[in-house]
Amino acid sequence: MAGISREFAPPFKLIAPFFLLGSVFYLLSAVMLFQIDLTHTISSQDLHVVSWTHLFLLGFVMMTIFGAMAQLIPVVLERGHAKVSYYYAIWPLLGIGALLMSFGFMYNFTYLSIGGALVLLSMFIFSIELFFTLAKGGRFDIMIFSVAVSNIFLLTGVILGFLMALSFSGILDIDVANLLKAHVYMVIGGYVLITIMSFSYIMLPMFGLSHGFSKKPLEIAIMMQCIGVVIVFISSVYGIEMLGKVGYFLSFLSIIIYFYLIYLINNTRARKENDMYIMSLFASFAFFALAVVFGALYLVREIEMYLFASSWLLFVGFFGFLITGHLYKIVPFLVWYEKFSPLVGKQKVPMLFDMVPTKSANIQIVLTGCGIVLVLFAILFQNYALHVAGTSFLTLGACFLVYNLIYMIRFK
Repeated sequence: MAGISREFAPPFKLIAPFFLLGSVFYLLSAVMLFQIDLTHTISSQDLHVVSWTHLFLLGFVMMTIFGAMAQLIPVVLERGHAKVSYYYAIWPLLGIGALLMSFGFMYNFTYLSIGGALVLLSMFIFSIELFFTLAKGGRFDIMIFSVAVSNIFLLTGVILGFLMALSFSGILDIDVANLLKAHVYMVIGGYVLITIMSFSYIMLPMFGLSHGFSKKPLEIAIMMQCIGVVIVFISSVYGIEMLGKVGYFLSFLSIIIYFYLIYLINNTRARKENDMYIMSLFASFAFFALAVVFGALYLVREIEMYLFASSWLLFVGFFGFLITGHLYKIVPFLVWYEKFSPLVGKQKVPMLFDMVPTKSANIQIVLTGCGIVLVLFAILFQNYALHVAGTSFLTLGACFLVYNLIYMIRFK
């Protein structure tokens, strides 16, 4: 397990809005699913689907990742933020931009361009602050490399997305089809997956008390994923389909190696009890494995239903469970450190597990898991009743998530 320090971490009041807004966007995304009719064959070009995808990925996934990065980057790098005040501008720009983009896809493309500009600005500020922080010097290892290269992928993907938004609005005349795959893979494969891979090496051992495992699988997985993303980007821009398959294959191998790393971390953890955090991780990686299977089926048979099943499991199953599971660890720790650590030795202070609403959190996990499985079946069997049932479970689970976060943040 890598050494970490809390010395350079920013105040929790800077981090809290990212987590709270992220949970609210998670709830909005669940409610919005009621507007997508899965009883008929739908396409990845369906604007309701595109609108939901941006609301979920920008509002929930990116919002919470940026909040976590604000906390974790200085802790891992052991140096303070170069311009920590920039983060106060990132969450409102990203939140408003995500809402406008989601609204624009469904109702008015003009809002799409405005929202895209705000999202691009928020991510530009995030990346510039990050590179300023990296430029302060210090060690260089696979963690630093992954943070730097993933943010280059992020900026590239978001710029492509903004160009596509301008095209939708009629401001630019470009071939959106050629840029779409590059945009998606740069953001999802290049930023989100590489970020998850690298910070899994820090977070999972820290909360599971794992030690004694090799860093080599992480280095191989990240390098292969980087090469795969670049290859898919080139193949998408120039329309070389065969080259793209090489990139997908490298990404597939990277994921297999990443699973091996997760196995090593789990096999060496000293904390063996399976609490809500561990159960969330088990669920997330199980959904991830299924997503890879359906993704492979789509590449072989090119049936749109398999692409939707893979995307659903990746976004809501893997990203969703991985993020919410970590929130039950990160938020209590940050609140405890800020509110109660100065009182240690002076008066009785709560333990971390006292700050988590365990029963409510377990209900949220069960409801969400049931909802994901039901919607998966709705996609595979095109059954509207299953879609409504699964979406209802997800919405209830999202309500519990919002409540749980507010409870932990306001704990006294």
